[in-house]
Amino acid sequence: MSSKENLNPNLHTSKFTTPSSSQGPQRILRKEPFVSTFTTPSDSLLLQRAQGGRITPAMLSNMPGRVAISREASSQNVTEGPKRKFTIDDFDIGRPLGKGKFGNVYLAREKQTKFIMALKVLFKSQLEKEGVEHQLRREIEIQSHLRHPNILRMYNYFHDRKRIYLMLEYAPRGELYKELQKCGRFDEQRSATFMEELADALNYCHERKVIHRDIKPENLLMGYKGELKIADFGWSVHAPSLRRRTMCGTLDYLPPEMIEGKVHDEKVDLWCAGVLCYEFLDGMPPFDSPSPSETHRRIVNVDLKFPSFMSDGAKDLISRLLRYLPVQRLPLKSVMEHPWVKANSRRIMPPVFSSNQAT
Repeated sequence: MSSKENLNPNLHTSKFTTPSSSQGPQRILRKEPFVSTFTTPSDSLLLQRAQGGRITPAMLSNMPGRVAISREASSQNVTEGPKRKFTIDDFDIGRPLGKGKFGNVYLAREKQTKFIMALKVLFKSQLEKEGVEHQLRREIEIQSHLRHPNILRMYNYFHDRKRIYLMLEYAPRGELYKELQKCGRFDEQRSATFMEELADALNYCHERKVIHRDIKPENLLMGYKGELKIADFGWSVHAPSLRRRTMCGTLDYLPPEMIEGKVHDEKVDLWCAGVLCYEFLDGMPPFDSPSPSETHRRIVNVDLKFPSFMSDGAKDLISRLLRYLPVQRLPLKSVMEHPWVKANSRRIMPPVFSSNQAT
């Protein structure tokens, strides 16, 4: 594709990758005030396992792949035990999983529990040099509170004098973008499965007033069964009003309202979902052009052209998502119920544990 850059119209020279990015597209720093509405959760599950306690259904619901996503369960307050303070000496470090501007990601095992995870190691000096401490704080505070089978878990974090360590869910199948490059494009079954998983995860975020704002293949991983995992929340924002003005994201995925400098809301994620579905099926984003200005023109005019091999059902879904007016874009719940998704998706849901299943 011609460009995978993330753009901010006011800052065209200073680029950076977000703390959760590995190699890949770069972003331009945005100066935006941040007011925290969260606190960072403790790693109660690891603590309870380390103490040799009995594993209960409530504990299982906090483990990767054991997520209850019912509205009732997601609204309950979980009582956490005393916080455990981690250090790098608590982990066996394995092979590198990725490398980024601010540090590296390693396969790691917590020594007491033998719990496998991905450990992201970020250098404070690099974060301070680029002035992105607030962006990392935002990412941690948002991602650590999300519990959904298609969102990568952030279990906890700790730091020492030189580094910050993020304890993340390990996604064995790796980066979705690399898989797409290897395959060229995905078939309808795989694309529809990914779309159902993505729509469910984004709907979960929007219900909690979180806008992702940078959905694209580079920010997605695949779990043990190949399920989609949203893994990068570097551009996300917790906005109770769901109305923002900052231009952010990736060129090919920018919605018209961002290009035109208008106020935007959670419906930017609907546009990105439409672009992503097209790229799944075609191998290239729909508005790809030789120059950024031409890409912008095609996006604003919704100059959408489909390849001959794409099915009518897929075209219908994409066309309903890629609408100039945000209010006209297909809601996420309707994406999950779209005939093309229902006919082709092979989504496998993880088991859900409830309190009445305790023995």
